[in-house]
Amino acid sequence: MSNCENTTWKIRLATVADAKELLEIYAPYVSNTAVSFEHEVPTVEEFAYRIEETLKVYPYLVIEEDGEIRGYTYASRFKARAAYDWSVETTIYLRQDCKRKGYGRALYLALENYLKQQNVLNANACIAYAREDNDHLDNSSLYFHEKMGYKMVGTFHNSGYKFSQWYDMFWMEKFLGEHKKEATPFIPFSQL
Repeated sequence: MSNCENTTWKIRLATVADAKELLEIYAPYVSNTAVSFEHEVPTVEEFAYRIEETLKVYPYLVIEEDGEIRGYTYASRFKARAAYDWSVETTIYLRQDCKRKGYGRALYLALENYLKQQNVLNANACIAYAREDNDHLDNSSLYFHEKMGYKMVGTFHNSGYKFSQWYDMFWMEKFLGEHKKEATPFIPFSQL
């Protein structure tokens, strides 16, 4: 048994067929929280397109238990210039009733394993932060990333506006490998 699987759950690649179920996980984050800065819930078709496009270059994973998806994670391009090929932005969403059960940790460890195979060295997370308590953001994403070994690298103040409130954005990073003088070529996920 790997660190990505236990006796009751499994991690696998997402497929376009998962779009509806993944969107059901994501929609409450759009509608009810400032975790996502999207203001409108995307359509199932748009979500399926996002999954398909991501898998061409980066991993997109789901965690299942009892035949139901409990959460998902994926990597995306950090910046469009070629010099950034060894850096990604990481994203994770769990069903609202599935937090603090180990799913997030298992998903991120599996994601990091794939990213290392792609020769990615920097995992970056962009995290909304509420300076004051509110009903739309509890800052748990910040604490999760700290537990996963991410370190703070910068703050963009009042950079996101949702639910009539301004939110800061924290950028955090985690090194997944050694930064050698000669970089090992980046490998798109579809070529692994």
